[in-house]
Amino acid sequence: AAWKVLEALLPRAFRRAVEWPELLDFFGVYARFRETGEGYDQSLQAATEAVLMSPNFLFLVETPNEAEEPVLVTDYEIASRLSYFLWGGPPDAELMQLAGQGRLNREDELKRQVVRMVKDENSRKVREFAGQFVEQWLGTRALGREFKPDAAVGDFDAELEGGMKYEPVFFFHEVLSSNRPVLDLISADYTYANRRLARHYGIEGSFREQPKRVALTAESPRGGLLGMSAVLAVSSYPHRTSPVLRGAWILDKLLGDPPPPPPPDVPELEEVAAEEQDLSFRHRLLRHREDATCATCHDRIDPLGFGLDNFDVLGRWRDSYDGHPVVASGMLPDGTEYSGPKGLKQALLERRDQFTRNLTKKMLGYALGRSLTYEDMCAVDEIVNEVILADYQSHALLVGIVKSIPFRYKGPTTDKP
Repeated sequence: AAWKVLEALLPRAFRRAVEWPELLDFFGVYARFRETGEGYDQSLQAATEAVLMSPNFLFLVETPNEAEEPVLVTDYEIASRLSYFLWGGPPDAELMQLAGQGRLNREDELKRQVVRMVKDENSRKVREFAGQFVEQWLGTRALGREFKPDAAVGDFDAELEGGMKYEPVFFFHEVLSSNRPVLDLISADYTYANRRLARHYGIEGSFREQPKRVALTAESPRGGLLGMSAVLAVSSYPHRTSPVLRGAWILDKLLGDPPPPPPPDVPELEEVAAEEQDLSFRHRLLRHREDATCATCHDRIDPLGFGLDNFDVLGRWRDSYDGHPVVASGMLPDGTEYSGPKGLKQALLERRDQFTRNLTKKMLGYALGRSLTYEDMCAVDEIVNEVILADYQSHALLVGIVKSIPFRYKGPTTDKP
């Protein structure tokens, strides 16, 4: 009976086929405890503890590549790579069965499995993946932790915090499971809100604690990541908004072109001269960047941030700020002019390929569990081209990553003597 238990446990724990000598080692733990007079349950528990302390359980162990060139990972290894990428957990029975049959590493089967794994029947697992990826990519994990809105901002509580953090996760989950275009992340006609967040946004309807899909009107400033309170909050100061922070956030998180850090000894806006206090925040910021060393970067940053000035720290809509009308318009360095959040989103859609490339890099790095190298850029280019040819469908992005050389191959061992 103990042998049968371990025979079923080890392949699941180690995520691969287990040879007879390896199984015998763990059965030996059970046998030694039985010899000392321990009962069946206690002896089997000792053997199970040994399994759970094994590096084969604690780590994703892959056989080293002794060749001089990259080699294809085994079917069991691709099963784990695929499962921990999309589900954040071990392979299920179907992946293990296909790996045992030697069929999983075929490109057509990989594509079929990707589509299966992100379908609604696996919604809990996919939502966990969406949460992990979105919070790392967008920085929304900081909301309520490193970033807490100032009490003077008002109207922030635990229920609203939950709704704000869930909105981009449920939204991204739909993009993946329904094969929506990744461009929905910039501009979409829907979002997800629970009862508290809907009231915060002024959306009417019947809502509960669980977020639900909400169709947005053509007049709504929401839709896409830039209309979400969580994003608008973590790209602000706790006590006020900042076009600089929001513009830098767009450059970094969406376009993959982060600005350099500011030079030392640059005063904050709160330190400007008294005669400037009656100016609007926008004009004070324009005066703040008159220095040529500041203007070089601010000409890239500020025009993007101005487009979100109608949103306060918590993402509420406002038409005036600090006693002055909000002017949410700007001109990008290439001469593109826009007005308001919708105009900004349209300007970003004109840079859709740059956005897609950055998203691809972020997700490929997440799938590989490491930073990308120069050698990975060829794979990024191939994946981006496939996504563009597929009209930016999200499944093309996932399948492209799973079929890529960095995901399916392992390089030669680097620590050879």
